[in-house]
Amino acid sequence: MVKGYRLGVPRAIVPANIGSVELEFEQLGDPQNPTILLVMGFGAQMIGWPDTFCSALVEQGFHLVRFDNRDCGLSTKLDGVGVDVDAVMVAALADLPVPPVPYTLSDMALDAVGLLDHLGVEKAHVVGASMGGMIAQHVAIEHRHRVISLTSIMSVTGEPEYGQPLPEAAAVLLAPPAVERETYIEESVKYGVWQSRRYFDADRVKLEAARSFDRSFYPEGSSRQLAAIYASGRRTEGLSTLDVPTLVIHGRDDTLLPPSGGERTAELVAGSTFLLVADMGHDLPEPLQPMIVDAISGHVRLAEWSMTSNC
Repeated sequence: MVKGYRLGVPRAIVPANIGSVELEFEQLGDPQNPTILLVMGFGAQMIGWPDTFCSALVEQGFHLVRFDNRDCGLSTKLDGVGVDVDAVMVAALADLPVPPVPYTLSDMALDAVGLLDHLGVEKAHVVGASMGGMIAQHVAIEHRHRVISLTSIMSVTGEPEYGQPLPEAAAVLLAPPAVERETYIEESVKYGVWQSRRYFDADRVKLEAARSFDRSFYPEGSSRQLAAIYASGRRTEGLSTLDVPTLVIHGRDDTLLPPSGGERTAELVAGSTFLLVADMGHDLPEPLQPMIVDAISGHVRLAEWSMTSNC
């Protein structure tokens, strides 16, 4: 099921793809404007999209929808559902059949499409970051008729040869987080290993960690999301046949999913635009947001014009 809210309107429920999944979501801006669906990444809640970033896109004249992926935030959590993440990763990296997983990125893409159905949005501009970029790619490949444009930010193609985490970033990613609030907040600065070095602000990182912890602390879901990433395999064929207007944005200093992942994405999608951003890591630092917002806005407007002119 998909559950959400808009400006105080009571929640509504509609069918989705697996059992009874409920997605917590938020709408920003005028629903009469072109819709941008924001898909957040691994273990991150919808508030991972910075408020300043969202406000800037609204000011550009867009209607935004951001939501918590399943197993994260205030959306449905698959409590107690086990998965052997190590076995899935080993098999995927060796191009061997992977063990069963609770869900895949295709299922998460269906969640996103189900949310569009719930909102009555026929077509949207889909923007995804990190794992959200992977989900956005699946939406574009598997539900082409629902996508006006695709923006893939700091993401990869599912090919193990491209965009693999550097050892120091992987170590932090896979380490279990502290479960006590104050310790979790203090240790959040370790994520600086993959964030934009030039703009790293420890105080801001701690504030965001506190906000995230207080809203929903649920590390269990991350293991199932990680399994979904690796079990979903390569998107090589789907991306190489994709005919959706595509913008690929990647940070030059990204150590979690290095730039080769973005370069490969742009290489596979014919006619795509690749923006490699200096001083950007695996985050959206405020000083770089105006440039990124302008790039997305220009891309979305061009796709809107192209769609209108072809009607």
